[in-house]
Amino acid sequence: MKIIAIGQNYTEHNKELNSKHPTEPVVFMKPDSALLKNNKPFYLPDFSGDLHYETELIIKINRLGKNISPQFAHRYFAEIGLGVDFTARDLQRKLKNDGHPWEIAKAFDNSAVIGGFLPVSELGDIHRIEFRLDLNGVTVQQGNSKDMIFPVEELIAHVSKFFTLKIGDLLFTGTPAGVGPVKVGDRLEGYIFDTKMFDFKIK
Repeated sequence: MKIIAIGQNYTEHNKELNSKHPTEPVVFMKPDSALLKNNKPFYLPDFSGDLHYETELIIKINRLGKNISPQFAHRYFAEIGLGVDFTARDLQRKLKNDGHPWEIAKAFDNSAVIGGFLPVSELGDIHRIEFRLDLNGVTVQQGNSKDMIFPVEELIAHVSKFFTLKIGDLLFTGTPAGVGPVKVGDRLEGYIFDTKMFDFKIK
């Protein structure tokens, strides 16, 4: 399986990071070693002093596909989950300024937290999915899939031009505004609507 992630897919998040409005999806990858599952704790790495959470809806691919048309994209997933794309913001900032790739700031071990998944049939309109992140009991991110710059169907169509999608692949769809740093002892709880999708601590 592979993890395909989308950056800069929410306008307000782009504003908070002073990022340009993209004209097409911003795509990057994470290896399978980035996965962190089952509410296991996240251990702060020693190579970053500014580690940020980014909460995102996740699409789980359930069919083999290539060059998928947006109108048929809904056939390639049946579940949507929630996770965290951890980012070493200090590393990312330096690498961007130097014009270098920034995979090490995004794709390091355990940087792709995944919680549970819900059937699309239970979620209603996938373009109106509300989600949030609570940090130590306080809501710090609130998002809705209606605010995506590129909706799920367009993301699947775009990435399938370049990568054959396989069963079990995960597509992180971008984060809304409200990203911020974590520290040892923090507790992160993620929700789709009122259903808790993950609950883990920072160590």
